[in-house]
Amino acid sequence: MTKLPRRIGQIFAALVLLLGPHATALAGNAEDCTNVETLVKTDPARAVAACRTLAELGNAEAQTNLGVIYMKGLGVPQDDTEAVNWLRKAAELGNALGQNNLGAMYENGKGVPQDYAEAAKWYRKAAEQGNALGQYNLGVMYWQGHGFPQDHAEAVKWFRKAAEQGLAEAQNNLGVMYEQGHGVPQDYAEAAKWYRQAAEQGNSFSQNNIGSMYFNGRGVPQNYAEAFKWFRKSSELGNAIAQNSLAGMYAEGLSVPQSYTEAMKWFDIAAAQGYQAAIENRDAVAAQMTAADISKAQQLARDWLAKHQQ
Repeated sequence: MTKLPRRIGQIFAALVLLLGPHATALAGNAEDCTNVETLVKTDPARAVAACRTLAELGNAEAQTNLGVIYMKGLGVPQDDTEAVNWLRKAAELGNALGQNNLGAMYENGKGVPQDYAEAAKWYRKAAEQGNALGQYNLGVMYWQGHGFPQDHAEAVKWFRKAAEQGLAEAQNNLGVMYEQGHGVPQDYAEAAKWYRQAAEQGNSFSQNNIGSMYFNGRGVPQNYAEAFKWFRKSSELGNAIAQNSLAGMYAEGLSVPQSYTEAMKWFDIAAAQGYQAAIENRDAVAAQMTAADISKAQQLARDWLAKHQQ
């Protein structure tokens, strides 16, 4: 009846707000610009002014922050073109995070025409300075074959560099490469190791993935209780594949008492995200439930969604 479970290796580019030190000669403005993400919530004009003052004086970190301010619309109207303007200034001064973020703008066609080769160029500059996000994003480009021919071995190389710096997304993707045998010999134990490291940082994809490893006994001894634990953690973070698997464990009574109500609840939550397997599984479980129990499960799902979509 149920489909248990499926794994995912999500690949995506990252954009972050720089939180680094600035020149002590401009301590007041520097502190405001360093704390810009907090300050824009209480005094956006002051935050923007602080970063602009430093940015116009040629401070690359402030230029990066001002670029992100415009990119995210923090205290100013959202403006991708202006974001690119400031990120380019920072990137050309050698700021690694500015280079990474400029690469992401090119990759996604934000403020500039989409250009994978240009994105890869800026990611590489950041990566070669040791920037974990640049390393991760360069790995993504190699994985996808964007900007140059697809090369799984190069993807692994750059994922590993970022993973060893503790970047959870890179740890997850390195785990995927080991699990699937892309760019490295297939090694379930190594995959599980990297999934666990990312999962323990709260990465929902890796929580789902290590749950699947425990469910299937790949790289770790089969353990339904551990699988359930990780599926639940991932589910609570909104991962539809984990929600489908968690529901299946309730439906089949694996490590927990069988509960069609709980199964229906989680299938319904995953189905609300458009996950087709959950839609099919929900309908199969519903055929074995009373109308009252279905109504109860649907209400539980609505309550969960209302709470987590705020």
